[in-house]
Amino acid sequence: MKQQNKKYYVYIILTVNNKLYCGYTDNVERRYKLHKEGKAAKFTKANKPFMLVYSKEFNTKNDAMKEECRIKKLSRKQKEKLINMPVFSLNIC
Repeated sequence: MKQQNKKYYVYIILTVNNKLYCGYTDNVERRYKLHKEGKAAKFTKANKPFMLVYSKEFNTKNDAMKEECRIKKLSRKQKEKLINMPVFSLNIC
């Protein structure tokens, strides 16, 4: 049975080596924790998460997936603009 009012989210994680990872989920907190533990995606297993920098809510899984696909096609500069991140590279120690 489908849950009513279930929300889905697109999120972007900044990694310790200054890369951006985009994904979608129905629970951002749980998914981010899995990324931090190296259990969510090959990319974040190899590129350790530093912080969650963006999250947007959607009413349907399909809408979240479409937005994830759109964001993944953006350039780094466009993604930085989306998350209001300074365009210069961050130095993360």
